[in-house]
Amino acid sequence: MNHENNASGSVNRARLYQLVLFPLNNGATNVYYVLVLSYIATFGANVLSLGTLFASVMVTGMRVFDAFTDPIIGALMDRTNGKFGKFRPFMVIGNAIMAVSVLVLYGLTPLIPAGMTAARYAAFVALYAVWVIGYTFQTSCTRSGQTVLTNDPKQRPLFTIFNTVGSLLGMGAMQFFAPILAKRFEDGYSSAEFFSTLAPVGIIISVVLTVLAIIGIWEKDNPRYFGIGGDKAEKIRVREYLQIIRENNPMQRLMVAGAGCKLALSIATNTTVLCMLYGCMMGDYDGLYLPMMVLGYAFSVPFFLLTVRTSQKKVQKASLMRYVSVALVCYVGVLALLLLWGRGDAFTLSIVNENGLALNLYTVLFIVFFGVGYGAYYATADMPIPMVADCSDYETYRSGKYIPGIMGTLFSLVDKLVSSLSATVVGIAVGLIGLDILPTQYSPYTEGMNMVVIVLFCIIPMLAWAATLLAMKNYSLTGERMKEIQAVNAVRKDAVAKGMSIDEAMQTWQTIDQVPEQFR
Repeated sequence: MNHENNASGSVNRARLYQLVLFPLNNGATNVYYVLVLSYIATFGANVLSLGTLFASVMVTGMRVFDAFTDPIIGALMDRTNGKFGKFRPFMVIGNAIMAVSVLVLYGLTPLIPAGMTAARYAAFVALYAVWVIGYTFQTSCTRSGQTVLTNDPKQRPLFTIFNTVGSLLGMGAMQFFAPILAKRFEDGYSSAEFFSTLAPVGIIISVVLTVLAIIGIWEKDNPRYFGIGGDKAEKIRVREYLQIIRENNPMQRLMVAGAGCKLALSIATNTTVLCMLYGCMMGDYDGLYLPMMVLGYAFSVPFFLLTVRTSQKKVQKASLMRYVSVALVCYVGVLALLLLWGRGDAFTLSIVNENGLALNLYTVLFIVFFGVGYGAYYATADMPIPMVADCSDYETYRSGKYIPGIMGTLFSLVDKLVSSLSATVVGIAVGLIGLDILPTQYSPYTEGMNMVVIVLFCIIPMLAWAATLLAMKNYSLTGERMKEIQAVNAVRKDAVAKGMSIDEAMQTWQTIDQVPEQFR
């Protein structure tokens, strides 16, 4: 593979270490995805005694605040072009903000006396708001920074697999350590000590991943790779967001697809949902959760390779649609099995008991349907992220503006809205069956809990995947189309570097047949 960087030609390639290290930024933020979004509702309700509905709905309600922070931070990033680049400052500042806010939230707010309820509410909301700002700072860099890393249609699909590996390192590490730490405390996930112990572990992991990601983008975080104008800092007004969304049809479709993939992942992997499934329904959370998680990750490995192969041979759109379809079909089987649950001992999950291995046919079928389905959708869950770079390049081609910050935060906003929506959906669903607190692995089974699990674990993800498939059906940024866009952008960039105005370059070169051979 040729790793030569060519700033004037149509292709900007990354070195292998850059492709490997920079996506670890996603792993760094996914540590907080698990640390905060998976547990904050449980923490608020069970540790701070704020009420299940408030703690769940607040996570979504805070996104009103996010609606203001995202475009502001995206526009700020596009205006940034300093000594330390465009992206690295936001990665460092974002991680520092999240670390401090989480340490205070999980470590100090439980020390507020129980009688000072108003102070607990205020601290909970304020610290969560600060965390949201830090999360926006760092997550937007994963999406925006791809535009400078590489524009090679053969390399961008590789970003998906390295991004998924980074996600596994962050999210997987937290999902692995959390149940182990929970066992050390009498109240498990409802223990204040659990949260004050888990937070520093997560922060250390996230800092290490962030440092590695900064090394990965260091060379490319340079005006040489910034759009057509290079040194020019874009000044986009917040109100122009709507115009960009309206006129960038591929971005519209990708936002729907990304929302569908994220909603499926965030609800189906929600801690409360898994506690109800493996603990309350199947009666063996400790014996099922970790084995099923490991099996799911094991099944996802071949799908990582298949998605990249399909993306390189065809296009990322084809890969996304193919494997989301696989997940949808497999979850029909998972749905059927959960509908059969409770009709006797043969219709329950069982891997081991006191006598050793205790697999039954129901468990084998569940492992197959769940494993293949989980592997397929986990491999595609982050696939829309590298496609944001294509939409950003298309926006440069369409309008002449290099605005990766805005494009990244548009997608980040959808990501966070959907992620937080999952906590509200779970909280409301649990409330509908009469529970005042979110179930944990130690909670007894409650009438109606099986239907809640069926809806949350199967039906909502399946509807989300259906929406993804519909949105991507007419997505126009194919591999061939992106080659044309990169060629046109490259010849315009070369002309601007030689003194031509951006407007004149935009008018002179608009289609591939106008582009000189050396830029194709």
